[in-house]
Amino acid sequence: MSLLDHKKLAVIHIVKRELNLSDQEYRDILEQVAGVRSARDLDPEGFQGLMRSFARSDNYQVNRYGLTLRQKLFISHLVADLGWSQAHLGNFLNKYYRKAAVEALTKKEASKVIVALKSIKGSHQHRT
Repeated sequence: MSLLDHKKLAVIHIVKRELNLSDQEYRDILEQVAGVRSARDLDPEGFQGLMRSFARSDNYQVNRYGLTLRQKLFISHLVADLGWSQAHLGNFLNKYYRKAAVEALTKKEASKVIVALKSIKGSHQHRT
């Protein structure tokens, strides 16, 4: 039985894929950070350590403009909460930021997109 719930295991594997880590690199990080070779063997403290390790990684930046994986994933989460399609997000980014995709945003622009999406989400919640 896993010490972590399925959602946390899924997050680990999403981050692993987003960072383009090989299985060997991934297992080496697991062992270095938490002393395990499989995410199934992580306890909650090991999970937090692994997430901190991922966040400090040079691979954590999605592009050379400083956009972080955390920002990218949070934008995706907000877009899903709003029920937007990728086309709708693309139109929004193009109209307000002159960017074709999230991956083209700078770290500063991504922060502004997050604030804007949170505001839009908040205004939608107040209407219902």
